[in-house]
Amino acid sequence: MLVGTLNRVMIVELKVPAALVAIMVSLPLLFAPLRALIGFRSDKHRSALGWRRVPFIWMGTLLQFGGFAIMPFALLVLAGAGQAANAPPWIGQMGAAVAFLLVGAGLHTTQTVGLALATDLAPQESQPKVVGLMYVMLLVGMISSAFIYGKLLEDYSPGRLVQVIQGAALVTMILNVVALWKQEARQPGRMNAPADDESFFAAWNSFCQGGQAVRRLFVLGAGTMAFQMEDVLLEPYGGEILGLSVSSTTTLTATLAFGSLIGFSWASRVLSRGTDPSLMAAGGVVLGIPAFLLVIASGYLQVPWLFSLGAFLIGCGVGLFGHGTLTSTMVLAPKDKVGLALGAWGAVQATAAGVAMAIGGLIRDLVAARYDAFNGYNAVYTIEIVLLLVTLVVMLPLIRSNYRSSGKLNPVLIKE
Repeated sequence: MLVGTLNRVMIVELKVPAALVAIMVSLPLLFAPLRALIGFRSDKHRSALGWRRVPFIWMGTLLQFGGFAIMPFALLVLAGAGQAANAPPWIGQMGAAVAFLLVGAGLHTTQTVGLALATDLAPQESQPKVVGLMYVMLLVGMISSAFIYGKLLEDYSPGRLVQVIQGAALVTMILNVVALWKQEARQPGRMNAPADDESFFAAWNSFCQGGQAVRRLFVLGAGTMAFQMEDVLLEPYGGEILGLSVSSTTTLTATLAFGSLIGFSWASRVLSRGTDPSLMAAGGVVLGIPAFLLVIASGYLQVPWLFSLGAFLIGCGVGLFGHGTLTSTMVLAPKDKVGLALGAWGAVQATAAGVAMAIGGLIRDLVAARYDAFNGYNAVYTIEIVLLLVTLVVMLPLIRSNYRSSGKLNPVLIKE
């Protein structure tokens, strides 16, 4: 909804300046660094109902619902559509900013605590399968919603926009309530348990001292930036450099998603047999290097199928790297700091992805202004290859290659 449908509707139909759209769409990233704090609070939460995770997921759902509920009206005022043109411009700007911030806060809260709840519920040997299932469902949701929104907004009107966005708010509420039903067992005795007065900073320092957590977070950030810097540049590259049609470049999104799906599925299958998650993440990094080289070569040789192959391999690399880093975080998270560990993973991943996309577009424009568009794109792809090499070097100490053929995770890894 945010980076696909609304991105296009705001620029094309509502005539909102692209710079303002970029700012609005990026606002949810402001809450990404808070994911570690959200996870920490869910670890320590004492509820009269005996829940730790459910209250946070419920509040995150309410924030998302509220943001989507007011968003369409704020956008109409922002664009000056219909009678909304009589309203002062600052009302639309403030309303849209609040709506996007609410959606971002709800999104990050729900995702962080949802991952922590999944870790609580899943046996250690089943966690790789759980990660694979969640990633697959994320892709299914993104692809199916893209088609649904496209169909519903085929005959665009301001009224239809209001209906679609508020319908998304209602569906979010229903799906999250259904998903929460009887997931977390109640523990009424938690309310009477001795309070844990450990501060966030004390817990964070303790977390950083164990399991090479800082190195793992650095690997996650560098690898995410390496894979995400081209996220908004692949389709323009196909159209501007290779001369592909709009329909041809649109299929790249599906190609990338299909590659990620293959990567997630294969990683889930292999990791469930006990392979070291760090080794799997390293495999994704190694696969990404020739993938970007193929994309660069396709421009020099003017061979579109090399470009499509490169995009597919990038998707596979993203799947392997994302699955490996998240599974590693779940396995190594201390029992009393699961929310903090997964919140830190989400904070670094989301922040790095947002910063990478912004930097990628900036570098492309700066180099293109000095030389040409082809060199602008290639500069970004070359930086991504360098980042992948840096990531691989830093993560070498984390790799554990021995695993049991019985399908259980390496006991050395679990002990760490």
